[in-house]
Amino acid sequence: MEVIIRDNPEDCAQIVANVVARYLDNKDKPVLGLATGSTPERMYKKLIELNRAGRISFKKTTSFNLDEYVGLPPDHPQSYHAYMKEKLFDHIDIPFGNTNIPDGNAADLREECLQYEKRIRETGGIDLQVLGIGSNGHIGFNEPIGSLSSRTWIKILTRNTLRDNARFFEDESQVPRHVITMGIGTILEAEHCLILACGHHKSEAVQAMIEGPITSQCPASALQFHKRATAVLDVDAACLLRLKEHYRWVEENHLDWQRYDLPNRFEK
Repeated sequence: MEVIIRDNPEDCAQIVANVVARYLDNKDKPVLGLATGSTPERMYKKLIELNRAGRISFKKTTSFNLDEYVGLPPDHPQSYHAYMKEKLFDHIDIPFGNTNIPDGNAADLREECLQYEKRIRETGGIDLQVLGIGSNGHIGFNEPIGSLSSRTWIKILTRNTLRDNARFFEDESQVPRHVITMGIGTILEAEHCLILACGHHKSEAVQAMIEGPITSQCPASALQFHKRATAVLDVDAACLLRLKEHYRWVEENHLDWQRYDLPNRFEK
């Protein structure tokens, strides 16, 4: 796994925005996998700035979000439909019909999961999948002890995740217990997985993901199997990594085309 460490969340967001922009710049019809939560918000702000400045365009982009709560209407302020509109879609030039988020209110949730997988396949697959990581090591909403080869499906959230997400609701009892989420098998089929993690509270999960064994107890550790996974971390999230100096050495010796911090057309 490629590991990029920066001093603060702002610098991490810039790196991730650079990677997304590079795919928009180099792919004719890019397909992005997108994440929600507090972690990617800085990255979305930077992408909006680049788009408004005319340096990148989403006009030919198709997007697939990782997940959605079951039972929340799309206009509920804590639904991921509402989040994506507020944080990104309403501020860029992506055609609304090109955006895909699981329907947590579908009459047949199982069929919705199957159709979501079908839509991803019909685009040719996801080019770049942006991910966060939960404090218990989940990616998407693939909780510990689940399958490491799962497809998009209905999952039950753990008590740990309910507590973590309660800050977005009036109290923990308001957090839906069920979600639709891309499975780990679906995530691993993306051409490139890009994981963003910031803060000391993510450090144990980050260490387990990168340097621990591959185990369903840390679902994100399955990314060690991926042909191209990049973790972008601030120093707090990286604080428990044993091989920090090695990761810095590797980045210092990247060839120019491997680097994410060199000027590109979209950084004019």
